Amino acid sequence: MSTAQTIVDKIWNPHRILGNEAGDTLLAVDLHYLNETSFICFQELERLGRTVRRPGQTFLAMDHTVPTRDRAAGIPDAENREALVYMDGIARATGLLYVGLQDPRQGIGHIVASELGLTLPGILIAGDDSHTTTNGAMGALSLGIGLSEVTHVLATQTLWQAPYRSMRARLTGRMGVGVDAKDLVLALIGRIGAGGAIGHVLEFDGDCVAEMSMSQRMTLCNMAVEAGARAAIIAPDEVTFRYLKGRPCAPQGEDWDRAVAGWRVLATDPGARFDREVELDAAQVAPTVTWGTSPQDALAVDSVVPDPYSAATAPERQRMQAALQYMDLTPGMRIADVTVDQVFIGSCTNGRLEDLRRAAEVAKHGKARVPAVVTPGSSEIKRQAEAEGLHDIFLAAGFEWRDPGCSMCLGMNGDLVASSLRCASTTNRNFMGRQGKGARTHLMSPAMAAAAALTGRITDVREWLRAAAAAPNEEKP
Repeated sequence: MSTAQTIVDKIWNPHRILGNEAGDTLLAVDLHYLNETSFICFQELERLGRTVRRPGQTFLAMDHTVPTRDRAAGIPDAENREALVYMDGIARATGLLYVGLQDPRQGIGHIVASELGLTLPGILIAGDDSHTTTNGAMGALSLGIGLSEVTHVLATQTLWQAPYRSMRARLTGRMGVGVDAKDLVLALIGRIGAGGAIGHVLEFDGDCVAEMSMSQRMTLCNMAVEAGARAAIIAPDEVTFRYLKGRPCAPQGEDWDRAVAGWRVLATDPGARFDREVELDAAQVAPTVTWGTSPQDALAVDSVVPDPYSAATAPERQRMQAALQYMDLTPGMRIADVTVDQVFIGSCTNGRLEDLRRAAEVAKHGKARVPAVVTPGSSEIKRQAEAEGLHDIFLAAGFEWRDPGCSMCLGMNGDLVASSLRCASTTNRNFMGRQGKGARTHLMSPAMAAAAALTGRITDVREWLRAAAAAPNEEKP
């Protein structure tokens, strides 16, 4: 019997406390990541007469409901305001690791945790948001959990988990012009489906991943949950170590050297077996967008809207028909002919500095024809972007430059897309009503979203970049 282990085995096993007859495992949780929507869990804890077991291992970031403009005017929604005030009081009273609304580090928790160096290779993280999977980009086993599980972790710093299956996505080759990690992960989900990784922890590897920046790796791990993955992970390497070194909460000095030595063994052993494997050649992936109401409804931008009668099963045909009706699209229509009403660039998927640079590289060549909003993922990213002059590029192109927060990804703070309007978005979900009741969402990369803003339609950014290179000083039509 092979003793070769995956990276997940190497993290799971040392965190195992005990098992039960059903095969579930009680795991020790190193860090617990929360946002203000978890207030009900703290209320339940109070009702039970329990306290937070390990406040110093609980990180709270205010991000879901915070305003991204006019913050001086306060929180307009009464329920959001009440939740923020309540959680602020809890954080201060219990001594949680806390980044509040007025904190100069404020931003989306999945991004701020990595900026602080809280997320480290080999640790086990539980979070109240499904996109906690983002943290797997740094070699952590990072699990999104439900509210009852959040309460359990708060009270015990442990988590029951069912047995997992393993899956490997090997990304090979080199990405072409105008293609980035968002396109690759949309293409992958389009291939395996929204349920293709259910019950699995998904490991990304391959020479394409090895060449990716940490920002791109975070995008991959962030969206793995859209294929149903319980978690996603990438083995730590020199890219990881360069990213983490010197961050406030990362080990320092000799501790850093010892930590890196330990992290280097966190790689899947040769010969380790996976329950499922899939391979994707990055060189064959074009800029990718969604046409329907699931991230699996992803196609190359130079494709046409599919015909539901091409579906293999009757249920899938019905699903596609419902999606087309909601999205008001016709089979055979060129995706590049679909007009958009507005654009959103931001979120935990694509709100990092590198994402903003890619969008600005396109935005500098024109003027927005539709309303376009740019929301940096954190205050640190906003400061860096402004130091580079990226905000000036966006403002000159007619984009709106806002403060950090989840914003139009799910609209809990009031940043919504109006009913029947169509939004080109860099977020992670295009579900019915996700960005607002009746709103229609097309997922795409930051560069693609910027191109859509300049043209008012879904646009192949490769054509735009070629035209911009040929006539760099001219505003494009």
